[in-house]
Amino acid sequence: MLPHHSPPLDRRPRPTRRTRRTALGALSLAAACSLLVTPATAAPTGPGTPDAHCAGRTRLHVPGAARQQADCLDELTTAGTVATGHTDPADYAGLTPKDLPTPSGVPGIQIDGYFPDGSTTNTDHGWHHDAQFVIRLPDHWNGGLVVAGTPGNREQYANDRAIADWVLARGYAYAATDKGNTGTAFFRDGRRPGDAITEWNTRLTQLTRAARTVVAQRYHRPPARTLATGLSNGGYLVRWQLENHPELYDGGVDWEGTLWRADGPNPLTSLPAALRHYPAYAAGGPGAAEARAALHRAGFPAGSEFLWPYHHQVYWDLTQRIYREELDPGYDGATEAGTPFCASGTPGCDADYDYAARPAAVHRAVGRIALTGRVGKPLITLQGTLDVLLPISEDSDVYARMVHEAGRGSLLRYYRVEDGTHTDALTDAFPGRLRPMVPCHRSAFDALERWIARDAVPPADHTVPRPPDAAPATLLTSCPLS
Repeated sequence: MLPHHSPPLDRRPRPTRRTRRTALGALSLAAACSLLVTPATAAPTGPGTPDAHCAGRTRLHVPGAARQQADCLDELTTAGTVATGHTDPADYAGLTPKDLPTPSGVPGIQIDGYFPDGSTTNTDHGWHHDAQFVIRLPDHWNGGLVVAGTPGNREQYANDRAIADWVLARGYAYAATDKGNTGTAFFRDGRRPGDAITEWNTRLTQLTRAARTVVAQRYHRPPARTLATGLSNGGYLVRWQLENHPELYDGGVDWEGTLWRADGPNPLTSLPAALRHYPAYAAGGPGAAEARAALHRAGFPAGSEFLWPYHHQVYWDLTQRIYREELDPGYDGATEAGTPFCASGTPGCDADYDYAARPAAVHRAVGRIALTGRVGKPLITLQGTLDVLLPISEDSDVYARMVHEAGRGSLLRYYRVEDGTHTDALTDAFPGRLRPMVPCHRSAFDALERWIARDAVPPADHTVPRPPDAAPATLLTSCPLS
């Protein structure tokens, strides 16, 4: 889920479902950044030969875009885009270990823009317009396209360190979307419960179609393979796309995707238990043992207790309130997104939220965004065993069963990563207890490439062990799946 935290900015009015009393205060979104404009370069050479640097930039057109700006860059990775203003470090803050290497040497074209949309939560480039996207087209192309949606409620550059840098260095074209709404009040977008999340899926489909066309314009042939990938909410989008639009993709890698099911489990069935029982656990005393057991029963794994204080302070409360507001705004009446850190027993408190007891309309709202397991193209799913935002037993374990029950098990490989957690930056705080997930994602991506090329079948589903006594530097660069 990974909600976005960054300095507050002023906002223009946005569409709302109804007039409500606000309990959130100022919103937190990433600071805007400027784009550089560079002159056009020479015309491209013929298909199958390397094009001149940024050739044909002025002829590129993103289908359906209301605005686009194409820039010729000497560096498409964050080794260059941070300095030129073609990324926003606030978007990806906290998503990767601090020592993750940054590749470089990837010149090409970057296109920033947006599709028509009525909401204005994304302030990047001073546009105050949602449905923003970024498309990157390296000069030296390997024939593939990678598309991604963002984790949490972040903007289109959120995957730049974790995913974009690496795939661009391998020669892939890359495209990402802000999903059509951003920030901790994303739920204000739309008219009906579930509209904001429904838009996420629509926007990734829209971007994939547009990016495939732009790739064909740039390189004079369509992509030979189109791969979807993403983490957290971005992983949910991978699952949904392969279930609903498999014709657009050759496969996908789902990195700890969010599981939504109308009959549960889903985040609204596990997070309230964390809010209800954690205070008693943290207080110690005679009730602490039972509170810990209750958290374990809710799916938060034994051995993850050292992660609970951080998640209680940063993630559990905010995530429960804003996603519950998106899908069940009537629970707290006129209050918008509940009362932060309310005590169990307080009227309308999210600590006491009981999804199973909520009206059928709430379950129908979740049903609008629910997954089925009926994937239509190869999918690799991976999740850490110490994920305490989306507990693995309530998420990917369940989704893997869904895929098999839907008769699509031959299209899935599922890897449980020992000692991985939801937020990779936490490995810097707990290097002896956690391992980063980013190299495991890269190993899974490699395995998917070989799978769809029919070079090798990935290993069977299993738990990827943490190598005993492995140094942090080794874990940052290595995660063999076999």
